[in-house]
Amino acid sequence: MAYNVTGLAAYTKQNVDLLVKNSVFEARTQKEILALGNVRVGVKSSEAIGRMDTDVFFQDDSSCGFNASGTTTFTQRTLTVGKVKVNEILCDKDLEPYYTQQALKAGGEYNSLTFAADYSDQKAKKIAEALEVALWTANATGSAGTNGLGNKFDGIKTLITAGGGSVANANTTGFYGTPATTINTPTIAKNAVLAVIKALPAKIQGKSDVRIFCGWGTFSYLIQAYVDQNLFHYQPDAKWDDDAAVFTIPGTNYKVIPVHGLDAADADACIYAFRMSNIFLGTDLLDEENKFWIRWSEDDENIKFTARMKVGVQFAFIDEVVKFEA
Repeated sequence: MAYNVTGLAAYTKQNVDLLVKNSVFEARTQKEILALGNVRVGVKSSEAIGRMDTDVFFQDDSSCGFNASGTTTFTQRTLTVGKVKVNEILCDKDLEPYYTQQALKAGGEYNSLTFAADYSDQKAKKIAEALEVALWTANATGSAGTNGLGNKFDGIKTLITAGGGSVANANTTGFYGTPATTINTPTIAKNAVLAVIKALPAKIQGKSDVRIFCGWGTFSYLIQAYVDQNLFHYQPDAKWDDDAAVFTIPGTNYKVIPVHGLDAADADACIYAFRMSNIFLGTDLLDEENKFWIRWSEDDENIKFTARMKVGVQFAFIDEVVKFEA
């Protein structure tokens, strides 16, 4: 007796979970939203984010009676996801002339990817890096960019720009002084972050889930500002890398987080703050349509990689967002 596997299709599926996790939730912004924000799954195209607000009117209670007053209002904002895919053909025969032949199995039929684990890990990281940038800078009416992801949905910066005057502007005389035209010194970075804190709407001041985001260049200047003051005991709260670096502004509970998604945006001359409970990330991960496959195609004897995903972001209350753009 022996195994009969003739009815099984040859493909590599063992790294699917890795690809999904690393691609969609591994980069820093996605991690922060997953930890403290809101993730909507099963979003095929768009989904309404419902909002409720109510006012309070206090009346004189020195006599009997009931006089209704006050209004409860329901509004909504739309979370729209972009639909993207990644396709790649991998032919292990291309590896035969080089040192990589040592990893190939015997025979001439390669129906599974030789470096499947390493390839999956690296591909997932590259997808995550691209998604990280797109979550901040994507513009549905702009250019697709070199990776085709830049115009599939509106990223955080685009949503903030569209918010216009509803978004608090910290780079003004009232908060910063003479408006800055760049963030290229420790002093400017420090004062810019302090201006952002000053500009936070009163109703979200002191909230534990407020986060301040900037690129790594601005973050480095910020840390240097406190080092220059010999405040060496103020160090990032976690190890210094792109997965964990965070700096709590002395005397406050506000955390500054560097994200690679803002590295190239306006040459690091931008800082944003909002409550994590105010931001929504939409995706369709639970649906069968979302495939991360590495499989052998018998018709052309190629190994094919396919990744499909839907992703988008939206704020519930744009008037609770603060920007500093030099």
